[in-house]
Amino acid sequence: MSNRDKVDRPQWDSECIRALRYHLGLTQRGLADRLGTRQQTISEWEIGLYKPRGASSTLLSIIAERAKFEYEANPKKRRP
Repeated sequence: MSNRDKVDRPQWDSECIRALRYHLGLTQRGLADRLGTRQQTISEWEIGLYKPRGASSTLLSIIAERAKFEYEANPKKRRP
């Protein structure tokens, strides 16, 4: 697949995932249930141990869009 064919997908980092969960008013278990994953997975994303990829990343984007959650598709490095 060429770079031209790639979809511009958001980069879900730990802060953004936690912010989305708070925006939705969900616990880690609640978000896990919506995504069809384990609560431990949400916890690992939120502490930065892993990042969501594939279908999980796509589902986070869909949930965020439906909830009118503002996020950057490709955030630049944050400045302190």
